[in-house]
Amino acid sequence: MAATVKCLVWDLDDTLWQGTLLEDGEVHLPEEVRKVVIELDSRGILQSVASRNDHEHAWARLEAFGLAEYFVLPEIGWGAKSESVKRIADRLNFALTTIAFVDDRPAERAEVAFHLPEVRCYPAEQVLALTDLAEFTPATSTVDSRRRRQMYQAGFRREAEREAAPGTDEEFLRSLDLRMRIGRATGEELSRVEELTLRTSQMNATGVHYPDAVLRELITDPRHEVLVVTLTDRFGPHGAVGVLLLERHPGLWHLKLLATSCRVVAYGAGATLLNWLADTAARSGVHLVADFRATERNRMMEIAYRFAGFEGLDEAPCPCADVLAPAPEDGGLQRLHLAPGPRVVSTVIDVAAPDLNTPEGGPATP
Repeated sequence: MAATVKCLVWDLDDTLWQGTLLEDGEVHLPEEVRKVVIELDSRGILQSVASRNDHEHAWARLEAFGLAEYFVLPEIGWGAKSESVKRIADRLNFALTTIAFVDDRPAERAEVAFHLPEVRCYPAEQVLALTDLAEFTPATSTVDSRRRRQMYQAGFRREAEREAAPGTDEEFLRSLDLRMRIGRATGEELSRVEELTLRTSQMNATGVHYPDAVLRELITDPRHEVLVVTLTDRFGPHGAVGVLLLERHPGLWHLKLLATSCRVVAYGAGATLLNWLADTAARSGVHLVADFRATERNRMMEIAYRFAGFEGLDEAPCPCADVLAPAPEDGGLQRLHLAPGPRVVSTVIDVAAPDLNTPEGGPATP
């Protein structure tokens, strides 16, 4: 099954609009194409531009059509389109398998396909049919997905302010008024949790996707905790940025899944989440064992575990893990262990979370 498209990169002339801007002067935007742009945006699919045009002239026309706000990181200039598409993917931190490109010229599509074979290319004649294709139809629709573009645009404003800000990174992060909220997932939030396990690859500890039906069973199981993590700051919400799946055993909490959004790595969200869990486990007097399965893209997650103090059970065996069923011999699953010890959760993020030692969570802990 093909990966869902996360970003569609548009050509402009005779693709998004009809006509060639620099030759015709006036171009026409079909209303049906406008509807495609708006519909893809509502599905949480980001959109950008790779066009051979004068940037100022082309962007002014997009503004006049009322579409400029829908396009992030536009690449309008005279370079190779494959280079433009690659820069967009790199800036978004998206795998090329999740990028699509649409252009009316076969030579342009061939150039992108040659240099970036993982990118899916579509002719302009197919624009009106894109919303009917499976790869442009995400499995879930959530509050976060419907405002994904706005969250990314807010992120770009954060980055710009960070680059211009004097002082240290920690001082800048403190100025953001970052607030993390960790809560037990409800039935309404399960689609956000499922979406995170589907979309997150670099910061997913196992690469496992938990479908909605499985998650619904787990939230009713008193042995399991399904926790969803959200983050906000003075620029607005980051949305759901993390999910934890925890199973309780006597003297041991088994962390089956930890996934965090790549968008919040720079703010220390993943480290904060691991520190909170380690500190909570220490105050509860239990050890932690975390599942980890290496993939092509999640090396950063392994580094986060190791930096947090987790060690492989094969390196430092602990009898606490005897309560767990043996890890499957195939599939590359590793088990990482952390002994109890208090932690400073974060010096820059305010964290509120449930009390994991009570069935209903009790009041949020600051």
